[in-house]
Amino acid sequence: MKIHEYQAKEILKTFGVAVPKGKIAQTPEEAREVAEKLGGTVVVKAQIHAGGRGKGGGVKIAKNAAEAEKLTDDVIGMKLVTHQTGPEGRSVRSVLVEEGLDIERELYLGIVLDRARSQLVLMASTEGGVEIEKVASETPEKILKEYIDPAVGFQAFQARKLAFGLGLKGEQVKNALKFFSALYKAYVESDCSLAEINPLVVTSDGRVLALDAKINFDDNALFRHPDFKELRDIHEEEPLEVEASKYHLNYIKLDGEVGCMVNGAGLAMATMDLIKLAGSEPANFLDVGGAASSETVENGFKILLSDKNVKAVLINIFGGIVRCDRVAKGVIDAASKIDINLPVVVRLEGTNAEEAAQLLEKSDLSFEVARSFQEAAQKVVATIR
Repeated sequence: MKIHEYQAKEILKTFGVAVPKGKIAQTPEEAREVAEKLGGTVVVKAQIHAGGRGKGGGVKIAKNAAEAEKLTDDVIGMKLVTHQTGPEGRSVRSVLVEEGLDIERELYLGIVLDRARSQLVLMASTEGGVEIEKVASETPEKILKEYIDPAVGFQAFQARKLAFGLGLKGEQVKNALKFFSALYKAYVESDCSLAEINPLVVTSDGRVLALDAKINFDDNALFRHPDFKELRDIHEEEPLEVEASKYHLNYIKLDGEVGCMVNGAGLAMATMDLIKLAGSEPANFLDVGGAASSETVENGFKILLSDKNVKAVLINIFGGIVRCDRVAKGVIDAASKIDINLPVVVRLEGTNAEEAAQLLEKSDLSFEVARSFQEAAQKVVATIR
């Protein structure tokens, strides 16, 4: 689950992570009030779930409260387009008004799970304000990494190595050590999947602060943090993904034309690969889970058919936990309840797969039945072509 920058900073503050003074504003008048309290130069920052806001015109500097009000009026309601939003952009509904800082250096700091090593890794770089992917690609030697043993946690000597590696000195080092440890604590105790501070800034008076903050939570751990659910902003999510979540469906919208309904994440990934090999593109990732009941299939159909880009549907179910004939009955029942005006190819494999194929072929519904994985992908692409 993603959250906004201002929400991330509120959480980080509770763990002792240093952040600039600021407050969220949803109207120009509110922005003026915040700017008046802060005094002096302030920064008006559009709040959307995407990076690159500055390049897209979503970050403005205001010299006084009146200018903050005017800039907020310009930003709120705009369609902000960045390299992460796609050409359609995102509508800005609020801004974060923060104090202006006398910045001496911009750095990068992030924590993520390294799945290959089964350890968290804290990464730092002198290349703050630049996409870390670009740094990793062009100048990987500028990324400092400290892998964290889960048995002992993040150690003081590791924090010192990073601070000295970044070229920090004196009071900067002291503040950086506190910052690094606090960020690690926030990451672990909040069950994050990502914590990224870009840029991490060093001010002329030696302070080390999170000028920007990006936090993602592990969805599987949200039950431990019921208050985090209130931070969700469905306006920042794909509408079909929001709808799918109501039915506990694992759905991610893509840009292709073949709607996929599959049970199991691995099989879903393989299905998308086969569709591409057959000459088309998947319109989504949809994992209906192990049961694939009539209700689940019906809700899945509704989601797929709501996507105007979908030209055909491929149902690919492996009957391991559930028998294929029961899945076939569920597909037939679901299809009889809703209006399906697109070609549908069904491939069922596993327990009672032959009985399932016969049920589908004998039904009054115009399904294409495939006997193999590859045949299913080829048939669904053929129906489009």
